[in-house]
Amino acid sequence: MEKESFFKRYGLLIITGVVVGAAAVLLTKFGNPANMGFCIACFLRDIAGALNFQRAGFDAEVGTGIVQYIRPEIIGLVLGATLLAVIRKEFRPKGGSSPMVRFIIAVFVMIGALVFLGCPLRMVIRIGGGDLNAVVGLVGFVIGILIGIVFLKRGFSLRRAYHQSMAEGLAFPVLMVALLVLAIVGPSFIISSVSGPGSQHAPLLLALIVAAVVGVLAQRSRLCMVGGIRDAVLFKDFRLISAFIAIIVTVMVGNLLVGNGLSFSFVDQPIAHNEALWNLLGMVLVGWGSVLLGGCPLRQLILAGEGNTDSAVTVTGFVVGAAVAHNFGLASSATGIGTGPVALAVIGGFVVLAVISVANMAKMEG
Repeated sequence: MEKESFFKRYGLLIITGVVVGAAAVLLTKFGNPANMGFCIACFLRDIAGALNFQRAGFDAEVGTGIVQYIRPEIIGLVLGATLLAVIRKEFRPKGGSSPMVRFIIAVFVMIGALVFLGCPLRMVIRIGGGDLNAVVGLVGFVIGILIGIVFLKRGFSLRRAYHQSMAEGLAFPVLMVALLVLAIVGPSFIISSVSGPGSQHAPLLLALIVAAVVGVLAQRSRLCMVGGIRDAVLFKDFRLISAFIAIIVTVMVGNLLVGNGLSFSFVDQPIAHNEALWNLLGMVLVGWGSVLLGGCPLRQLILAGEGNTDSAVTVTGFVVGAAVAHNFGLASSATGIGTGPVALAVIGGFVVLAVISVANMAKMEG
């Protein structure tokens, strides 16, 4: 009975974590950048570049930069979630819960992620790949979540969402289909990098199918990087954290099996920098903002696939945040933090999140 109870409580999440970890290793093996089998922040940034919203490292002679590509992983995650939500009759369009505030939070979450160089999912994958800088990021992520929890306990809320029309709910998945068509057709106005991380990618069909499987499992298991720590602190519920551990262990084992390499170090890690303060502060911003949003970037994609228009607005904010980060020199690179006003942006982000947190506490509203 104990084994059955354990499997019922943790089984789906552990399986999801194993599949996510294995998928990350597989996609890296077939072309994605090292330690970047999945990265919601990086992939949305690449899509922003493909749509010409940002031109990081742009070379006029070849007409491309270094981080421009329509990442099918994003499309697959959303459409996989949509498919299962429809099958399980969980596709319920809703929205209207402080959309503009969510958009602003999302912009700063993305800036924080690109200062660190990765979303919470990539942070976990980087840890599995031996990148100790990501452990520093994890400390910052936890600190940010704890700050957010303080405001949750004081009644923070972005208020209720309302039922939306089916057309509203389907708008984001349809947009993903449109992006897929553009990725397949490859019209001249879509930019695809020929060098740098944007040029490193798994075959389109493989990436799409693998991501769709992950999207299905993430929708079914409610996988969320921020939710695991939040639930452990608030409710002593460690189910989501079990998926964290499963991803890390699977990535470690997978890297050894396929020969991707596994080196525990702060230096010479792929697409990472070792400026500890900014790795920490960037992920504090991500953790705090994600708590206010009600989920990490991965969870926001899955919710958008279920018809949640607030999450669709949030993902739009991520894309804008990626463009802002690169256009204003806020995004880091393997050589260190950006050349723009990084400190101003991160500190400004903390101020904005603090104002939003306080202004939306129940006691303040009363």
